[in-house]
Amino acid sequence: MSTKAELYHDLLLEARGLFDGIRDPIANAANLSAVLWHGLPDLNWSGFYFTKGDALLLGPFQGKPACVRIAMGKGVCGTAAAKRQTIIVPDVHAFEGHIACDSASNSEIVIPLIKNGVVIGVLDLDSPIFSRFDEEDRAGLEALSEVFLAATDF
Repeated sequence: MSTKAELYHDLLLEARGLFDGIRDPIANAANLSAVLWHGLPDLNWSGFYFTKGDALLLGPFQGKPACVRIAMGKGVCGTAAAKRQTIIVPDVHAFEGHIACDSASNSEIVIPLIKNGVVIGVLDLDSPIFSRFDEEDRAGLEALSEVFLAATDF
């Protein structure tokens, strides 16, 4: 069995390979959401929201249909984008203002995607397991987000 660090190392290699020569944001976001969905255990949603005006608009994802529009500062995604920092929520039911797109979600991690000082969106992962995400997930997902941002034109 691999350690979490080894798992994220392998996911980084896979993502870099998929992004090689591809600069399109939709293609790269679709592939990264699939890599995470298939590569990380205990997820029930993996995907992107991209900044559109004063809100986040649904991008490529894996999982059940999701909320299409999230206002900046609202829910975990909008809060992470507004604060420009990763948010780990061990129990989404205890997060004031949580937006429940899937009632099966119990924990969440959201990484803001910042390129050239601009929040272009967020990477959002949900799990049916309470306290699914930790600091190793934060480090691994932030590294994957940096690779995604470097490989993608916005």
